[in-house]
Amino acid sequence: MAIGATIHTFDVQLADTDRGVYEDYSLRVARHPSETDAYMLTRLLAYGLEFTEGVTFSEGLSSTEEPAVVVRDLTGRTTGWIEVGAPDAERLHYGSRLADRTVVYTHRDPAKVMAPWEGKRIHRAEDIRVYSFDPGFIESAVPLLERRNTVTMTVTERVLYLDLNGTTLTTTIHEHELG
Repeated sequence: MAIGATIHTFDVQLADTDRGVYEDYSLRVARHPSETDAYMLTRLLAYGLEFTEGVTFSEGLSSTEEPAVVVRDLTGRTTGWIEVGAPDAERLHYGSRLADRTVVYTHRDPAKVMAPWEGKRIHRAEDIRVYSFDPGFIESAVPLLERRNTVTMTVTERVLYLDLNGTTLTTTIHEHELG
């Protein structure tokens, strides 16, 4: 018998002063057995940091045709392709051709994530941004995860203040360019 996904709930208060986005929302996040807690947390952060009308989680690891987080307009057209982790160059190329905006949020060393992309054909590579967090930030937050979570995300001048279940952590959101 296959192990099913573990459902985590997140009640989120988002205050992104850099973008003028202030929202309260609840998410049910299915963590696939092959997905790490670090990946799931990075996916949650990417959702919040890219929050806009039409943002949603894709089908997840089972879907190879979509990124971890996707933004669609009212017509269903993909406007934002948000990868998490370490996607390959082919996925970035595909996403960049499909969407107006393509970004990657990684919980890994960004230099190691981007190294395999060098010399590969990636559509509009100069427009793709990779975002990472301070070393150890995600690893410090993972033990705080529970099945039901209360989250406050405050972003000011590219600094993320994350309150996860009563514990506050801080990181700079680092931006890296491909092209």
